[in-house]
Amino acid sequence: MTQTASSTRRRWSRFALHYVEMVVAMYAGMVLLGLLVSAVGLGVSHARHPEAAYLVMAAEMSAGMAAWMRFRGHRWAPTLEMCAVMFVPVVPLFPLMWLGVVGDGSVMTLAHLAMFPLMLAAMLWRREEYAACGG
Repeated sequence: MTQTASSTRRRWSRFALHYVEMVVAMYAGMVLLGLLVSAVGLGVSHARHPEAAYLVMAAEMSAGMAAWMRFRGHRWAPTLEMCAVMFVPVVPLFPLMWLGVVGDGSVMTLAHLAMFPLMLAAMLWRREEYAACGG
């Protein structure tokens, strides 16, 4: 294997690892901050307020991911882009829910499914940064 091929493979491996790290950080933020929010009695009922519940969860996921990205040395622009990815899926989903096209419970599932390719798209947009793991 040539030096260039080895270097390219290493960069894509770092990129893939960083994607996994981002997903773990997203879920860690969601779980840990979700527990904290519930413990202090600030939880939002998904059944009564699905929009608010989703937005709170997106903020929890964003906080976990932002903390990890800043720890890894990412600049603010990509950090905020990745946080925005947590909120973008509901732009079309909330109106569909209000119109009765998509159920309340489906919004959460569909938004989570949309996040993964959107995260990948944001990372590919700045692939050099993510292949270097931000540092």
